[in-house]
Amino acid sequence: MLDLKKYGIEMWEDEKITSFRQKLLTWYDENKRDLPWRRSNNPYHIWISEIMLQQTRVDTVIPYYERFLDWFPTVKDLAIAPEERLLKAWEGLGYYSRVRNMQEAAQQIVAEFEGEFPHTYEGIFSLKGIGPYTAGAIASIAFGLPEPAVDGNVMRVLSRLFEVNLDIGIPANRKVFQTMMEMLIDPERPGDFNQALMDLGSDIEAPVNPRPEDSPVKEFSAAFLHGTMEKYPIKAPKKKPVPVYLYGLIIQDAQGRFLLEKNETSGLLAGFWHFPLIEVGEFPDDEQLSLFEIAENRVSFDLSPKESFEQDYDVVVDWQSIHFPQIQHVFSHRKWQIRLFYGRVVNVAKDPKKGQVLWLHPDNFSDYPFAKPQQKMWQTFQKATNKGNKK
Repeated sequence: MLDLKKYGIEMWEDEKITSFRQKLLTWYDENKRDLPWRRSNNPYHIWISEIMLQQTRVDTVIPYYERFLDWFPTVKDLAIAPEERLLKAWEGLGYYSRVRNMQEAAQQIVAEFEGEFPHTYEGIFSLKGIGPYTAGAIASIAFGLPEPAVDGNVMRVLSRLFEVNLDIGIPANRKVFQTMMEMLIDPERPGDFNQALMDLGSDIEAPVNPRPEDSPVKEFSAAFLHGTMEKYPIKAPKKKPVPVYLYGLIIQDAQGRFLLEKNETSGLLAGFWHFPLIEVGEFPDDEQLSLFEIAENRVSFDLSPKESFEQDYDVVVDWQSIHFPQIQHVFSHRKWQIRLFYGRVVNVAKDPKKGQVLWLHPDNFSDYPFAKPQQKMWQTFQKATNKGNKK
């Protein structure tokens, strides 16, 4: 265990720790939210909720959680789920590597643990995509093991309780908060203790507009008592996401179907269907100009985007003069800027040269996984053209 004094942290005496636990858990018992995953100690259910709750609000997660369990009620069902069904279940939650890792972990459970969720912290931690926080949450909530679950909410609360002068955004500092939690966690109710701190950090001790005067443990908070709440937690600003400029091409045939392609790469949004996209260095200053008239925007093999697209997909397109508002979608590390162009095909080849491509009517969109940028493109197109079709 780390010597916390080296980090300027003076932990409380046992009596004070006991009093803190009692105050926190009494507040939790009286104020905890009635959430679907809190009605079960099934580790599979808790695992799903914890992965979904990463980077996502509780009210957003609830319908996804309920649908996911309906579609994949057991670990074995998740292990054998088809990719498109899996991605459809996660559609709109983002961070799609999470659900792919979940399926790999489910396959691990089937292969290495005979289909039974592992009952130890070490076994849980060995699963694909499960880090110390998730392992601690599952171990404590499902199995009653005294394992800390240290996330951003918990580190925020601890930073204010002890005036911790460490950047919570630096991964190496997490071990300090882990050590603190190992000393603070209630051995009789570890799952409730972890969840109580999470609730406290997501509401009263929120990063924006906290209400420290309402905290059930304000008398223990050094930052509250010393008037230094605004200083904690310490966290350096995030790097700004890198801008990426894309042309989104919405192509329709005479039957009212739209051209879609599947992202077959292993990178961002792999496995999802989307309208064709062309990445360019930047957009021309005059957004009214068609991309097909800008000689500077050339793809690597020295064809114009128009020539490149029509050659790749083996189609001839009648491009329409419709102006669409620019679309923006922010990922954790990239900011997509998308300009839409709409065209109707003059001819349709039976076998497009480009990867997995299909012509799909909007009535069938719900059968295919679309990531958020694709959904935004479709909604923008519908609004601008007053189309009645809805996804």
